[in-house]
Amino acid sequence: MRLRAALSFLALTASVDVASGAAQPAPRVFHGRSGAREVPIPRVDTAAVVDGVLDEPVWRRAALLTGFSQFFPDDQVAARDSTEVLVWYSATALHVGIRAWAPPGSVRATLADRDKITQDDNVQLFLGTYNDSRQALVFGVNPFGIQGDGVLIETGAPSGGGFMSNATTKARETTDLAPDYVWQSKGRLTPAGFEVELAIPFKSLRYRREADQAWQLNVVRTVQATGHEETWAPARRASASFLAQSGRLTGLRGLERGLTLDAIPTVTSSVLGTPPLAGAEPAPAWRYGAPAHELGGSVRWGITSNLTLAGTANPDFSQVEADATQYALDPRVAVYFPERRPFFLESQEQFTTPNRLIYTRRIAQPVAAAKLTGKHGGFDIGVLAAVDSRDAAADRRDAPQFGIVRLQRDVGRQSRVGMVLTDREEAGGWNRVLGADGRLVRGVTSVQWQAATSVTRRPQGPVQRAPLADLSVARNGRQYVARYAVNAISDRFEAHSGFIARPGIVNLSMTQRWNRFGAPGALVEVFSPELYVLGRWQYADFVRRRSSQDEQLHLRTSTRFRGGWQLGAQLLLERFGYDPALYRDYALLRPAPGGTRVDTLPYTGTAVLPNLDGVLSVTTPEFRRGSLTSVFIYGQDENFPEWSSARILNVQQTLNLRPTEQLRLNLTWVYEGFWRKTDGTRVLLRNTRRLRAEYQVTRQLFVRAIGEVADVEQDALRDDSRTGMPVFLRGAGGVLRPAAAFSRSRARLDFLVSYLPSPGTVFYLGYGDQLRADRPGGTETLRRSADAFFLKLSYLFRVQ
Repeated sequence: MRLRAALSFLALTASVDVASGAAQPAPRVFHGRSGAREVPIPRVDTAAVVDGVLDEPVWRRAALLTGFSQFFPDDQVAARDSTEVLVWYSATALHVGIRAWAPPGSVRATLADRDKITQDDNVQLFLGTYNDSRQALVFGVNPFGIQGDGVLIETGAPSGGGFMSNATTKARETTDLAPDYVWQSKGRLTPAGFEVELAIPFKSLRYRREADQAWQLNVVRTVQATGHEETWAPARRASASFLAQSGRLTGLRGLERGLTLDAIPTVTSSVLGTPPLAGAEPAPAWRYGAPAHELGGSVRWGITSNLTLAGTANPDFSQVEADATQYALDPRVAVYFPERRPFFLESQEQFTTPNRLIYTRRIAQPVAAAKLTGKHGGFDIGVLAAVDSRDAAADRRDAPQFGIVRLQRDVGRQSRVGMVLTDREEAGGWNRVLGADGRLVRGVTSVQWQAATSVTRRPQGPVQRAPLADLSVARNGRQYVARYAVNAISDRFEAHSGFIARPGIVNLSMTQRWNRFGAPGALVEVFSPELYVLGRWQYADFVRRRSSQDEQLHLRTSTRFRGGWQLGAQLLLERFGYDPALYRDYALLRPAPGGTRVDTLPYTGTAVLPNLDGVLSVTTPEFRRGSLTSVFIYGQDENFPEWSSARILNVQQTLNLRPTEQLRLNLTWVYEGFWRKTDGTRVLLRNTRRLRAEYQVTRQLFVRAIGEVADVEQDALRDDSRTGMPVFLRGAGGVLRPAAAFSRSRARLDFLVSYLPSPGTVFYLGYGDQLRADRPGGTETLRRSADAFFLKLSYLFRVQ
């Protein structure tokens, strides 16, 4: 393979311009493993056709990046696969050409939708236009040139490992694929591997206002046949920063962005269907309301090369894909759903904070919004203002108003400090959060901290203040990884513009992981045992120095085998304490002596429940036609509906199939069962099946269908661990009713035709159907409860 690359390089250096017959200069070579990572990028003011064929004379004048190193699963060794990257720039764009060699038949490539290339062979450019070792724009392509783009901001968040995971860590943080940029790419398979060509307009980038630019660059190639990642600039796992190990493009001058002004008008139309009225004679047909039409839009103005102002009025924030059904393993923890709406996704990295003090999905149905994002005077700036719909207000009369400010400042080579201020006002009440945070990086060690206070006033109520504090210390070594963390959130802390999964607790945790790497070609590439310890307190108990409520000791192992197979095993030892707040609406009824009345008794659960669970997980490599991930959990765990010990079985299956280059199928199955230890009866069952099918007609056009069925069955509740008496639930007005057995089913079918030639220009035509069954008290079988047709048109007008 390397001989073939060398012969190709020799042919390239001896090239002749066919039109003129003159010999062309040999490209200057920058060999990553040899330390040649400072690249004076050549400028050529000529036009290039992005066709995936690197045969134009201009490519012979480009800088040639080669000499890749393996980064995952092990580092500090030469890459097994040869890769060449050619870079040059014109006045208006950065041009990149990729030649990747691979054994015949080993390349994984499909005609995928945007950002869906992680299961294919791919090459990613990490472009740090601010040269600050903290953030980078990411431009990825698969062998056909299908795009995946986003941003990586290093925050110190842990990666890999953890509960329900069998993945060996890649020692770098995950790229946020939410942002979409306007750029060009095209690729093709070749007998030797594949070639891809990219053109990234400077209009789509943000960078400092300097005459002479220097941008950080690293190139990462993922080879699915082996599961390996290879980088041009040798990156070591033993580092707190992946981006700080990048190379640099230097000598970028005279960049022309022109006027950066985008306008995206949007038109939407929808028709909602509802079931016929019960009891009507004769039986009426399914009813559809009058079509609803909406006109909205957004405008984006690049004030400077690194500062952008955007606004939107009456935006369409309908989600093209409904959120998948999720259940919390612990009902005290709120379920998090990621942001999907385009206006908020753009530049959302500027609003990232520890503990999610900013969560834009709190702005439910905005009437109008505006934001200023970018970098100015050494500060990263994110300012957002929005007016929500009255329908999102508690009284449905006074429209909620949001104001959010996020500022960050670089300190030293890799460290950072920041502040956040959020404000939500509604009907005479308000909630404000003020916080400061920072990250200090030294070698393989990083320290991250945050302190915040919330101030809340409800209408005609007193002002309430409450604190939040967070501190973590991490060591990201090659063979030894450690993390120590404390997180304390007052039970009175409120973040009406953020997402706090569970307030009122204090967590102290420790993670220790050891990586043992096999020799090149060995059966076991990396073996990683891990120890995780956590103590959890109610906030008031921690302040008063009382004992913890929950304790967890997890013994984990993760093994990665040659070819990409991964196997995980865990032993979970836990003690969970009774939480009275979760059962405040539970009660027991006991006949009083004499039988003339009934006494209401408070529900008092067993003080401590011991848990012992085993976890087994298996992940296959990315085969040519698909992959499978399986997770199995079995053991003794808490039965939350009754607060007693139960035998549990949890199965999670994810199957990805690629029958053809254009068809993708994703099947998921999540099964959770809880059986009482006292008599073996089943108290709770949750069973969710989901199928997602996509057919990519062209790069811009795809058809998608999603079907999901979620069943829940719960037995009549009882005080299983103590008295065996039936449980009663306190409802409206304090009325007690039996916690009777029930079962319910929910299903949905979603169909979508999508044409997306570029970010901002879209055509969506879709249909959604919802079905339900409720037993007792409803239909016995699934019946349609609502449906909708919708159409969306938007067009990106970009001023040149």
